[in-house]
Amino acid sequence: QVQLVESGGGLVQAGGSLRLSCAASGRTFSGYGMAWFRQAPGKEREFVAAIRWSGANTYYRDSVKGRFTISRDNAKNTVYLQMNSLKPEDTAVYYCAAGVFTILTMTQWDRYDYWGQGTQVTVSS
Repeated sequence: QVQLVESGGGLVQAGGSLRLSCAASGRTFSGYGMAWFRQAPGKEREFVAAIRWSGANTYYRDSVKGRFTISRDNAKNTVYLQMNSLKPEDTAVYYCAAGVFTILTMTQWDRYDYWGQGTQVTVSS
């Protein structure tokens, strides 16, 4: 089992920044790709960003490209999501997830094996 715990959410004004963290514990973190998803009230969970185990490849949904950066520190078993130039439409509960994905499957939430409990991000206009 892998346990994931997110932190770093909060309330921020439009244009501001937040850095989310996701700490993994339990069985080995090794080999797992990591991703961030988000879910706004009344909407489906959507893919935000993903990073492979090596950290060499990162992927983003179009609406966050150039504003969000996903990274990981395998020595600390932690993945990060740096969010800049935040917009009100970024408001959601953000979840980190761990799994083995391909380019074709990384945006599909049901392909991930482990999930955190979520952290609320609220962007005011």
